[in-house]
Amino acid sequence: MQSPDYLHMVGMEELMDQTFPVKEPVIDGLLYKGVYLFAGAPKIGKSFLVLQIAYAVSTGQAIWDYQVHRGAVLYLALEDQYRRLQERMARMFGVDGHGDLMLAVAAKQLGQGLEKQMEYFLRRFPQAQMIVIDTLQKIRETAGDRYSYASDYEIIGQLKTFADYHNICILIVHHTRKQPSEDSFEMISGTTGLLGCADGAFLLHKEKRTDHRAILDIVGRDQPDQRLRLLRNEENLTWALEGADCELWKEPPDPLLEQVAQLVTPEQPVWQGSGAEMLERLGLKTTASSLTRRLNVRAGQLYATYGISYKNIRDRAGSHITLRLETEPV
Repeated sequence: MQSPDYLHMVGMEELMDQTFPVKEPVIDGLLYKGVYLFAGAPKIGKSFLVLQIAYAVSTGQAIWDYQVHRGAVLYLALEDQYRRLQERMARMFGVDGHGDLMLAVAAKQLGQGLEKQMEYFLRRFPQAQMIVIDTLQKIRETAGDRYSYASDYEIIGQLKTFADYHNICILIVHHTRKQPSEDSFEMISGTTGLLGCADGAFLLHKEKRTDHRAILDIVGRDQPDQRLRLLRNEENLTWALEGADCELWKEPPDPLLEQVAQLVTPEQPVWQGSGAEMLERLGLKTTASSLTRRLNVRAGQLYATYGISYKNIRDRAGSHITLRLETEPV
């Protein structure tokens, strides 16, 4: 019988012998699977930018200098009307629609049927990448003007559980408060529980409300902090990338992954063998266990950079590695 005080623990050696699922990007270096907040002051243009992101994902078109992974998108425009959406999208993208961007102006609240509605969309579009909720306030129960840290953390936690289970991105539009702060992300309305539970956040802000330029600050667990300078096209209302305060981030090359990637080719897309056999093929001066543990940690980057999936099954005889070329690198 298991003790009521049982605590499941994992040692460092056991942890390093495990391989975890890759955190897949929706937009390389910008947006990943999971839950993200997109905050900004009212009427600053955040819904236009979020719609632009949604359209890019649904069509697979690159946004600015970022590569997009195409998939269906559900946009819950819960503060809008179909008439306004029609006018806005025609102005932004033209009148030739795209079937993988679905729009809704009404939905149930979280815990009262929204999850079932989102699952309905995912059943209809199994290759879906993203659901946009515009805005957070429309899907949560009214609690006056104040929400606790616990309630903020809980609502994002529920959406994160859903996103992780279904392997999609949920992008949640939210407002900022009027009070300025040294840390711009502290301007997000509500408690720090919102950002604390989310996988990342975007914050759109301007120095002057009438300015056509804006700053987009980005933080996330799976990417470095970024600050992008945007310029709004007043003719079609889309946002263009004017510049960045740092270079668009890319993972630095890993010499080990470069060598491992040479083991598979389009002509021979699968390589199988033990850690010792891989060590011999690569001519490396290390141990087989050290090699496989490094690959366990870097499996996500191997896939993201070279399109190679990595599987490592261990038994008493050692490790059994499978490399498979899934997609050729961009």
